[in-house]
Amino acid sequence: MLRHLPSIDRLLGDPAWDDAPDVPHIVRKRACRAVVEQLRGDVLAKRIDALPDPSAVAASAVAHARELARPALQRVVNGTGVILHTNLGRAPLAADALAAIASVAGRYTNLEMDLVSGVRDSRHGRLIDAFARIIGCEDVVVANNNAAAVFLALCAVAAGQEVVVSRGELVEIGGSFRMPAIMEASGAQLREVGATNRTHLRDYEAALTAGARVVMKVHRSNFAQVGFTKEVSIEQLGALCAEHDALLLHDLGMGVLDRAPGVARSSGKSVESVRRSLDAGAHVVLFSGDKLLGGPQAGILAGQADVLTTIRKHPVMRLVRPGKLCLLALEATLLAWERDPTGASLPVARMLAASADDLKLVAEALAEQLRSPDLDARVVPCESTPGGGSLPGTGIPSWSVALKHSRKSDAELAAALRTHQPSVVGRIEDGLVRIDVRTLLPGDADVVVAAAAAV
Repeated sequence: MLRHLPSIDRLLGDPAWDDAPDVPHIVRKRACRAVVEQLRGDVLAKRIDALPDPSAVAASAVAHARELARPALQRVVNGTGVILHTNLGRAPLAADALAAIASVAGRYTNLEMDLVSGVRDSRHGRLIDAFARIIGCEDVVVANNNAAAVFLALCAVAAGQEVVVSRGELVEIGGSFRMPAIMEASGAQLREVGATNRTHLRDYEAALTAGARVVMKVHRSNFAQVGFTKEVSIEQLGALCAEHDALLLHDLGMGVLDRAPGVARSSGKSVESVRRSLDAGAHVVLFSGDKLLGGPQAGILAGQADVLTTIRKHPVMRLVRPGKLCLLALEATLLAWERDPTGASLPVARMLAASADDLKLVAEALAEQLRSPDLDARVVPCESTPGGGSLPGTGIPSWSVALKHSRKSDAELAAALRTHQPSVVGRIEDGLVRIDVRTLLPGDADVVVAAAAAV
């Protein structure tokens, strides 16, 4: 039977390729070889009794080639209810940010040139005016993510020095990326104070009295402390650092400009903001460009000009600086917040602010479209989450469409939706595949319907 396997040339010449004119020849050849190798393995393992028709083999090669040629990053419909879903690319950008990228990214731009003088300029000054208007800070430095911003700041202002951090704030974020490890890599010397659950002002004061001159307060990303706990506020730390002439860094994590949109306003929690930290006396506030701000992934350092000048001049700055696409999207996001402080034009802010009553109507309409003899679709209450380490422990009342197929398990149904083009990602709960409508963007409901129909 092996002698009768179709040749690669025979498969490459099949008319089936007429339906895939854009697939490069090298990808076609790779797909043909993969399909033939699969058939050879099936023959040797006696999994098949006869070879399929060569035209059927060619059709399989065409389908495989399409998969190989498809971009690795592709559109995904987020039905998980996690607004800032790290695995799904965090914050979807606003239309203004997309327009800014589209208008400039395909052409040359004044990324590092002063158009008045014609001399080289710094990309880092592009956003200072926008941040100054919106936040009121003296200066800004942008890195490619907040972990990079923290590392840069520590390298520039704390290398070789003790940095005082509460033991309850020695966080680990995704990928086993730990604050103590960042400290060690930067050359800073970690000085832990307090206990895991309780840190007092006197703990910081003892460290500063003993000679420490840098204090860092860290947002507890991805978890919350409850019960017998105590932490020192940024206001208390600001006053203490001013008294001891110490530098205060605040790794805020979330990019809340004034007060958090939607859920944060009604959560009853004391929401930290960039403005609050600066007013309290933090010399540098570090936060993400996507967490609640709703922009591109970026690490933003805002604060006093003299400190940020030192940070900007450090060699690590070159390693973590953002490109033009990030800066374009970030500036457009800031301007959108400036035009409308409610953030109505930003997808993340809209998702956070959407009411449960409105979402129930959306879920009911979607369920009606999804129901079929094989697919049961019910509207059930659920909880969404901000995600991305923002507002840990906060659930947002929402509604989802719970799906159950008559002939497929929940895992099989979820996999079929996930491998559809475009992909639909939900979550499995109580034996049902749930699509939380809070995280659906315009046009996503149509994709969910098409994916379900394809199942």
